[in-house]
Amino acid sequence: MKKTMKEKEIFGFGMMRLPLLNPNDQKSVDFNLVKEMVDYYMSHGFNYFDTSYAYHEGQSEAAFKKAVSDRYPRESYKLADKMPTWLLTKSEDNQKYFDEMLKRNGVNYFDNFFIHNINQAWLPIAEKNKTFDFMEKIKKEGKAKQIGFSFHDQPELLEKVLDKYPIFDFVQLELNYLDWEDPILNAKKCHEICVKHGLKIFVMEPLKGGSLVNLPEHVIKPLKNVNPNLSLANWALRFAASQENVEVVLSGMTSMEDMKDNTDTFTNFKPLTDKETETLECVSDKVRESIPIPCSYCKYCVEHCPSNIPIPEFFNLYNAQEQSGGTLHKFYYNTLATTHTKASECTECGECLNYCTQKLNIPEFMKKVSETFDME
Repeated sequence: MKKTMKEKEIFGFGMMRLPLLNPNDQKSVDFNLVKEMVDYYMSHGFNYFDTSYAYHEGQSEAAFKKAVSDRYPRESYKLADKMPTWLLTKSEDNQKYFDEMLKRNGVNYFDNFFIHNINQAWLPIAEKNKTFDFMEKIKKEGKAKQIGFSFHDQPELLEKVLDKYPIFDFVQLELNYLDWEDPILNAKKCHEICVKHGLKIFVMEPLKGGSLVNLPEHVIKPLKNVNPNLSLANWALRFAASQENVEVVLSGMTSMEDMKDNTDTFTNFKPLTDKETETLECVSDKVRESIPIPCSYCKYCVEHCPSNIPIPEFFNLYNAQEQSGGTLHKFYYNTLATTHTKASECTECGECLNYCTQKLNIPEFMKKVSETFDME
């Protein structure tokens, strides 16, 4: 069941992809621009911020503090943060990281708090270190008004977790029109499970890491035929926001232009019509064919690559090269490889595979990247 025209959607400021002063340095957040974006966002009646201990190598929380909590009263905004599951080694670590995140954000409670990225690899870590018990504790104490978890895995695991731990208020899902019917990511099935359990849904990756706003002309032509005035982001955000039980749709923005476009989408929100939905279904097939490597650029794989290969950046350059050709992408590749590691130096160890939210065969795709850019 889709949302009615009367319902106003909540547009969430995702702080995973903030503007940078140096595109090769995730810590070089442009704090001044973030402040401008926050002011524009808040002035239009939106107030939900989503950050993480890991985003921008810790600078996302610092950006939130500088741009929001140091400048706005606590009651004027809502904040969500996430337990860094992969860093837990003992049960006491839950409190340690939670307290550290409160301090880094400059707040004394979270409106929403997540277990970050429940999947086959990290669920045992959370269980071993009693993170589920800790989540109940902080909610009872009022340190987290609502609790949930973000999820990047198969529907069967989602069902298992929700049945075993009926303590959550919401689940954060990757949900976009490209993954909706995808047989590997199963976004629609995960969505249906959350609805069945009566849970609120918070949407991440509605633009699939920006992939859905960087499409070739022949793919987007059907969308332009329906409405030439709508941006590609507008189509994707409205798809996510039109689904049942969706409470918040997050969008990571790197420019004021992105902020203004997304703000306009939600200020004047209209759910997808049946015709628009049918058009997106046709377009999604073409999109799958046009994106050689459907990476969402979440960067979870990078933290676990012993060879220090900038996997998402290489995949992005490969996709751009395949779609538009030219020599510029090879130049960017060589520049990046100088400060990191070439694709050809991938050892195929497989460490990255457990952390890929898109279930990609990263070592195999890395061979394609190497064939394209490392060969003279």
